[in-house]
Order: sequence, then structure tokens, then C-alpha cells
Amino acid sequence: GTEFLHRLEEGGPFPLITSCSPGWIKFGETFYPELLENVSSCKSPQQMLGALIKTHFADSRGLDPARIVSLSIMPCTAKKFEARRPEMSDSGYRDVDVVLTTRELARMIRQAGINFEELQDTHPYDLMSGYTGAATIFGS
Repeated sequence: GTEFLHRLEEGGPFPLITSCSPGWIKFGETFYPELLENVSSCKSPQQMLGALIKTHFADSRGLDPARIVSLSIMPCTAKKFEARRPEMSDSGYRDVDVVLTTRELARMIRQAGINFEELQDTHPYDLMSGYTGAATIFGS
């Protein structure tokens, strides 16, 4: 939001293009480099969370980021490429260390014989419990 407001005040460049898809980013870099100034400077959600884990989470828990392994489960194989990009390690640590596709995870679950109906209920880990609700409209 802040980036868009800044571009409105400064007169562009427009349109503001999402940076969420590593497939789109690579396509743009390869075939439309003249549009790269229009791409948002934000990392994708996968990379943002990975960076938060290695910085905010590590600091808040007194953990050494070098001992944290950040694993992402994503539907797109291009996320594997994105996690390996050199610019995805601003903190000195790779934001996301491992990416599994949902298909790879499903195969591992089947091979391990895991039956979700037989598992005990648990509560998700609370990385960042405070939120404003401002993003509730995203995707609505």
C-alpha cells in the first residue's frame, strides 16, 4: 500500500505490477525487461515470511538464525527457483531454505502412511499473534 501511495504522489511508474509470482518475474526479466521498474519492490509472501522467521522470530526467541531451517510448501515449482535467488538473503541467511511442492508433500504423506483422521488435534504455532485485520479484504 505504501509503495502504491508513493507512486501516486510521484507520478509512477504505472502500472504497479505484483511481485508475488516468481514465474512472472523470470518471464518479465527475460522478455520484458523494460517493465521491471513497474514491478513492486516487495518480496513474495513466501520470501517475506522466510525473512521474518530468520529475523523477527529469531530475535524474539533468542535463536541463532543459522540454526533455523525455513521450509515452504507451495503449489508452484517456480518457488524453488525464487528461494535460490541471491537477492533472497538480505539478512545474510537464505530467507527460505527448502521448498516442497504440494504434490511432493502429498507423495511424502502417502509414503509415510499418515492418516489425518487418526491424528490428534493440535493448535498452530503463533508466529505473530497480533494483527489489525486490515488485510481481510485481500482476495475477497
